Amino acid sequence: MIRLRRIFLIGLSAVLVMSGTVAASLAQDAPKSPYASDFKGRFSNAWPNTDFSSVEISADEILSGGPPRDGIPSIDDPRFVRLKNGRAGEWASRLRDREPVISIEIAGDARAYPLRILMWHEIVNDEVGSVPVAVTYCPLCNMSIVFDRRMAGQVLEFGTTGLLRHSDLIMYDRQTETWWQQFTGGAIAGSLQGRKLEMVPSRLESFAVFKQRHPSGLVLVPEDPDSRQYGVNPYGGYDSAAAPGFMTGEVNTYPLAAMDRVVVFELDGAPAGVALDYLRTAKRLDVNGVVLEWEPGQASALDARNVADGRDVGNVVVQQRVRNAMIDIPHQVTFAFAYRSFFPAGAIIGMQFNHDEAE
Repeated sequence: MIRLRRIFLIGLSAVLVMSGTVAASLAQDAPKSPYASDFKGRFSNAWPNTDFSSVEISADEILSGGPPRDGIPSIDDPRFVRLKNGRAGEWASRLRDREPVISIEIAGDARAYPLRILMWHEIVNDEVGSVPVAVTYCPLCNMSIVFDRRMAGQVLEFGTTGLLRHSDLIMYDRQTETWWQQFTGGAIAGSLQGRKLEMVPSRLESFAVFKQRHPSGLVLVPEDPDSRQYGVNPYGGYDSAAAPGFMTGEVNTYPLAAMDRVVVFELDGAPAGVALDYLRTAKRLDVNGVVLEWEPGQASALDARNVADGRDVGNVVVQQRVRNAMIDIPHQVTFAFAYRSFFPAGAIIGMQFNHDEAE
């Protein structure tokens, strides 16, 4: 009897263990999010390797921008020419002084990425100063951000999903097919969901300013100059439109207009913004130790048919004192609708600015 009782107990234990294993397996397979089924229904055919079980946003916020995955091709093997005493040669000689470029400098390695190229490609996977970076630009939000591509022990390579959220670019990485929101750098779907890419300080400045600061810097040039209408703005007049496209709801930017520019940065761990027109008037502001400066000379890439002919929106520098030096910090010059879409309660310094009196 003792032996039979022992066999019975062992068998019962095995059944309980197996039941627990099955239950745990079923729990893992069950959607963790009320939005998961909608995401899987809409996107699983095109994205079979992306895990949508834990998404925390509604699929209704996601819109197609038109092109499919990688329909706007990233630049993965970038080509550069070097300035010589501040003078540009080869294709780079076509760039005019007022044209906007995204500039970064890491360990003495200074590079410029002209928006006349980025608006056709949106992402450049590069390595600067031995740091793997993704240089990104979303024309619909005028959002330029540089990210460190190192994440979870690997180096990611990014492409475009062809999808938008709040009119902002959704990127994906080719290693895990996780979706990344460009505006925040956060993973919104996939195995890396909840992770956040580190932003690298960069500037959106005129080519003339870059040449002056880095007379021997590198300038991105297209692999095939005839493959796109580089220099032509396909979004002519966009930044003076009454409202953006590709939005799924209303956003409150009052008293600023939706397409007014806002300088966005982090202040004491929270997002903060300064109305560009307010900074333009003040020229220099000190916001709790974050110093913002404005000077004229940069063309809007989203105004005239030709990028170089856009109206002057000026150059912005955002820095913070570290020890005895002023150091660039990550910031963006974006539209008010984009800022308030992602940060509805985000402060905007200069909100008292009267839009009717804007130039």
